[in-house]
Amino acid sequence: MEQKAPRSEREKGTLYVCSTPIGNLEDVTLRALRVLREVALIAAEDTRRTRNLLRHYGIATPITSFHAHNEAEKARYILSRLLAGDDVALVSDAGTPLLSDPGLTLVQAAIDAGVHVAPVPGPSALLAAAVASGFRLHPLYFGGFLPRQRSARLKALQSVAQLDATLAFYEAPHRLVEMLEEVAAVFPQRRVAVARELTKLHESVLWGTAGELAVHYTKKPPKGECVVLIEGPAAAEVQPGEPSDDVVRSELEKALDSGLSKKDAVKEVAQKLGVDKKRVYRIAIAHPPQRA
Repeated sequence: MEQKAPRSEREKGTLYVCSTPIGNLEDVTLRALRVLREVALIAAEDTRRTRNLLRHYGIATPITSFHAHNEAEKARYILSRLLAGDDVALVSDAGTPLLSDPGLTLVQAAIDAGVHVAPVPGPSALLAAAVASGFRLHPLYFGGFLPRQRSARLKALQSVAQLDATLAFYEAPHRLVEMLEEVAAVFPQRRVAVARELTKLHESVLWGTAGELAVHYTKKPPKGECVVLIEGPAAAEVQPGEPSDDVVRSELEKALDSGLSKKDAVKEVAQKLGVDKKRVYRIAIAHPPQRA
């Protein structure tokens, strides 16, 4: 239970950044429900969806709209309420606010004004999709929504192609096939997972190459927001029977300790282990061997 001084004794309120369900209304924390009941105002990206949640749990807190088209204006209003001592909860239409949703302007203004910002963690489409993908998640790169223009999307994908990480993006259903076609152009061999309608009745996660999934969704157009995950290069590049990254890294350490330059060490290890030199070089850059 959070202990707070009575509102009359506090100079400023608290801004709660509050996670709400991404589908199933049961996916909400007890703390989130309490906060939504106790605050003076809820700033909601989609007031209709938020009212459904509040109605379901019998919460009557006043709501004001807060979305991409009125963010600057509403941020000033909400900040005035916070400075007057009111507590406010910020919610997106679903999931955790600020992850490709409005709210950053308000949070930054609150911090600058000395208002306490309290996260209320909970549902996130990104994390739900990531843990259901079966892909390595350390590290995990989140790119939000890719640009809508094809050339800009390709450029964005190419800019992260060398990252030693699983890549995650949000995508709207009507742009999914186009996005997958561009992923196929940049990452033709990597496994991809598309998570759709998470925690809802028709929840699904499909795996394949981006090209395969593009064909599938051309035949069966998707519904609902999607999370697209692209498996990291370590798993994608290792062929059956090839040594693990740990083995490659160990051999690199031995080669470097013998006095070889990084370039020569990479070449020697690739030849010795019979693996692609690009893979060895990537490991040398992403995970340098530990040397005394």
